[in-house]
Amino acid sequence: MYLLQATTVFNWKEILLGSQPWSFLPEVILRTIIMFVILFVSLRLLGKRGVKQLSIFELVVIISLGTAAGDPMMYKDVGVLPALLVFAVIVGLYSLITYFIGRNKHFEKMVEGKPVYLIRNGFFSIDNFSKEVLGEDEFFAELRMQGVSQLGQVEEAIVESSGNISIFYYPEEAVKSGLPIMPDSLESGQQEIKERAHYACTFCGFTQQLNPAANAICPECKKTKWVKASNKKRIR
Repeated sequence: MYLLQATTVFNWKEILLGSQPWSFLPEVILRTIIMFVILFVSLRLLGKRGVKQLSIFELVVIISLGTAAGDPMMYKDVGVLPALLVFAVIVGLYSLITYFIGRNKHFEKMVEGKPVYLIRNGFFSIDNFSKEVLGEDEFFAELRMQGVSQLGQVEEAIVESSGNISIFYYPEEAVKSGLPIMPDSLESGQQEIKERAHYACTFCGFTQQLNPAANAICPECKKTKWVKASNKKRIR
């Protein structure tokens, strides 16, 4: 009698499937694959800016699992069984993609991305920098937090596939004059060179000694705006 009452109180089909029929389960698999691909492509196009510590692929998996877990908790018409199926599909996709990542370098770069040089020899790698969704002010802030006040202190800076920035410094005795990156340091940019000194291009950071001239052209990027270079040592 008690078992009969329990069966009457609990609608097991609704608990497992919500308001959907059994025929909805194959559609769940298709929906999951479609949304997984859409989410991955969207984040891949957005770049690494908001993806710290985790790779884009790992972030997609976490978001997908979080969404699959959240809906059955909040919505009565979303069954537990479809959510479990979503979990199984995501874990399966994760295992399959991880398998191919470990065996194919080209596929690994396509999925995870690859490290990109932003600074080489104290000035910007302009072609690489333009590919990353990273503002100049944001990048300078990252450098300042590592004690950098001018680009001549930095031999190489690399944005990793996780979105973190790795910085490799010149030894203190090898620090060169470079583009100052302190707040408002680029506002004094000028085209006319009035005195002989070391100047840095405000666009690419290339630094050289210039003689007085009405219009000096940067040999790296062909821009014409300069600021006086800084030769300060790195703040530790």
